[in-house]
Amino acid sequence: MATDRLEIDLERFDGWLRRLVDDHPGALVTHRDEPGGAATTVTWPDGGAECGRFDLDPLILVLIRRGGYAVGVAEGGELVAAKVGRRRVQGRTAAGGWSQQRYARRRANQADHLVDAVAGHAATLATRQAPAALVLGGDRRLGTHVLADPRLEALTGLPRRELPDLPDPSARVLAVALRRARTVWVRFTTPARPVEHGRRDRG
Repeated sequence: MATDRLEIDLERFDGWLRRLVDDHPGALVTHRDEPGGAATTVTWPDGGAECGRFDLDPLILVLIRRGGYAVGVAEGGELVAAKVGRRRVQGRTAAGGWSQQRYARRRANQADHLVDAVAGHAATLATRQAPAALVLGGDRRLGTHVLADPRLEALTGLPRRELPDLPDPSARVLAVALRRARTVWVRFTTPARPVEHGRRDRG
């Protein structure tokens, strides 16, 4: 069973879906509402595809890696507020003994400060306009720590999309995250004949 995800830009999806159906004679298409947006299921005799939209507004985006962070709020596909910063968290060291322990404590403290700063910025943006959905990107462990902050309790139950493959956060990466989050995500239940190339991600 295939596990690749195909990301199709929303404005291209209807045409892509028509070509998918044409490429699989006898395909059955059904539509339904999901918490994150409209969903489409396509089935044919030897397989199928699940297609999910994520068109809720406003979106809050939280991107974090050890090199920095970017948080933002978007509505209608446009960023309306953002905060981007850099807080370096040192990498692991090969040193041993007391030096290694001291280095590990410093590294943990740096990570804690980073998480606290990101949670604070996200909480500030969330209080200005209550988000309807969450996009979480970058380091999964750090992202989990950010969402564990009590100030962000309201975000944990929101519909969510995760983009762990994003590089170090920046204003440009934040814009990329927004675009990718609003694409239609397609997963095939079996390998399908190529219809049209889109962005393909493992996940």
